[in-house]
Amino acid sequence: MTLAVPGKTRQDTAPSTTRRGTAPRRPRRGTERKPRFAITVTAVFFALLYLPIGVVVLFSFNSQKSLTVFKDFSLRWYEAFLQDDHLLASLEMSLRVSLVAMAGSLILGVTLALGLVRCRSRLGSLAGLIMLIPLITPEIVTGVAAMLLFKGMGITLSTTTVMLAEITFSISYVTVVLRSRIAALNPETEEAAMDLGATRWQALRLVTLPALLPSILASAVLIFALVFDDFVLAYFTTGVDPQPLSVRIYSAIRFGVQPTINAVGTLMLAGSIALIALALFIPRLFGRRGGLDLLSGK
Repeated sequence: MTLAVPGKTRQDTAPSTTRRGTAPRRPRRGTERKPRFAITVTAVFFALLYLPIGVVVLFSFNSQKSLTVFKDFSLRWYEAFLQDDHLLASLEMSLRVSLVAMAGSLILGVTLALGLVRCRSRLGSLAGLIMLIPLITPEIVTGVAAMLLFKGMGITLSTTTVMLAEITFSISYVTVVLRSRIAALNPETEEAAMDLGATRWQALRLVTLPALLPSILASAVLIFALVFDDFVLAYFTTGVDPQPLSVRIYSAIRFGVQPTINAVGTLMLAGSIALIALALFIPRLFGRRGGLDLLSGK
């Protein structure tokens, strides 16, 4: 018999037992092995992909004219590029074509994306499939077709033909980016604006387009980068002079690669990387989850 003592708690007479924690099971050695073959293949792939580009960047800072022996670090060839009137004229033309193609493809692409999303008939589905054809068609086919079209209509190849061809080619990219984004919008928001007295155009301008602004800006930057670096389409639709920068570089290397071309290529590479980074960063400025979502239009 056990007596209770005032002010004290009753303790059990049975000894307390503590269970020793079991150590986590160690994974087998087979699961700890790294996929060496996959890592090797990946490393070789990136080496083959970026090593030639790295060589171009390296020799753009070479003090000598040699393309095989690097001597000293110098900005000689960048200064030569800035003093070359022909290359500067081509750069100006490429910038002008890129800006016009960006603006034209955005206007037509946004309009086409809105129409494809809101058209529920079979004609809308067919138009959506036709819109994807430029994305899967080889660009050389598009370039030859554009050249034959202009010449068949009696239009002389010039800066205008390059702009028209680039706008036509870029519409599909804008539409793909914006189409799924428009489909993800809540249509009740636009309907509520019309219930409050706004017209359909006012609801589109004040509600829908601001919601699409991150994707529109990101598409604009991407189109500018794509058009500025494009060669195939510009080659078949450009005139004699001035030529886009990509075509001018191709014409120059046919007579031998000059170190100035390395400097031009490095500047184009740096500009393209900056534009793509900006396009991926724009959605974050508007509170979106991530810049990579613009590729899927989410």
